[in-house]
Parts: sequence; C-alpha cells; structure tokens
Amino acid sequence: MGAVVSCIESIFRTIGNVIMAIVTGIGSILTAIINGIVAFFGIIVSFLTCGYCGGRRRGTTMGTGTTGTRRGWGRRRHHATTTSTI
Repeated sequence: MGAVVSCIESIFRTIGNVIMAIVTGIGSILTAIINGIVAFFGIIVSFLTCGYCGGRRRGTTMGTGTTGTRRGWGRRRHHATTTSTI
C-alpha cells in the first residue's frame, strides 16, 4: 500500500514540476517581450529628443570650428601661444 501512495505522490510532484516549468517559461517569454518594448520606446524617445538626430554632436565641428561641447577652448589656447607680428 505504501508503494502505491509513493507512486501517486511522485506522479503529482512530476505534474507540479511540469506546470511550474511551463509557468517559468511563459514568464521568461513575457519578460523578454516587455524588455524589447521598453528598449524600443527608449529608442523612440531618444530620437524624438534629438538623442540620435544631432543633439549630442560628439566629435563633430560646430559653427565656431571647435569640436564637441568645449566651444572655443581650442581656439583660445592657440591664440594664447601665438605672438602677433604687428
């Protein structure tokens, strides 16, 4: 009689483990989908706030001819080291 009860307990435990594996898999899939949606909206917001369309301008020349966000530091340094010939 004890062997039958042990066998039934083992069957229920196996069924429970299978159900938990299915629930864990579904949870992982939903987490991946939600993370993808969040990343997509992050890209859209960054694009709309000029994160990708030129708001950062790293290493590109601006109207003054300087690079980055240091606006004019390179030009001032060069003027300080050169002497006038007038």
